[in-house]
Amino acid sequence: MDVWVAAVVLSGFRPQENKHSSIKMARTDSNSPFSVSEELRLIPRWSIVLAFVAFVGMQYLFFFVLHPHHNSPLPVHVYFGTSWGALVAAYVMMIGYISEDAPRRNMGKWLWILLCIVLQGGIGPVIYFLLRQPVLSQCPCCGTLVDSNFNYCPQCSYRVAPNCGICHQSVRITDLYCTHCGHDLADDNTPARLRAYGV
Repeated sequence: MDVWVAAVVLSGFRPQENKHSSIKMARTDSNSPFSVSEELRLIPRWSIVLAFVAFVGMQYLFFFVLHPHHNSPLPVHVYFGTSWGALVAAYVMMIGYISEDAPRRNMGKWLWILLCIVLQGGIGPVIYFLLRQPVLSQCPCCGTLVDSNFNYCPQCSYRVAPNCGICHQSVRITDLYCTHCGHDLADDNTPARLRAYGV
């Protein structure tokens, strides 16, 4: 077993911190799993309140505006009122999510909100998710916003992600060998995948 990995696991290390702030590593693992709960926390409260108002508004529309003028059975109005209310509420919360997600990807917040409102029917959010950029992080050394795909900060050359010492491709901290070139990561003087963590 890799001596460095064992030492790191036993010491319970923490990523290197900036002297001037509590910002940690810019990126800990490029293969980290997608967390739905973390993404849902981005939805702002104003969009949740607005979604609730939109849902209630759709119920009012179907039960008090359309129902008296149409002889459709009540279950039909309940079905369509609930369905359309849920769709409109979900769309409003999606716009709220985009309003919080776009700035952390260095994309124009108000531009995408406007596009989602103008291009209705789900077209705006679909275009957003097709074109959205990777999440930006701050370099622990100089504070520059760094693309999450970068291994080094473009301003100060600080290593912001673990990578192979030979081919410089991203690796996981638990890897013993580089998955791109097969380099034995234990051969590095202080393995390159751990150097980014200040070990």
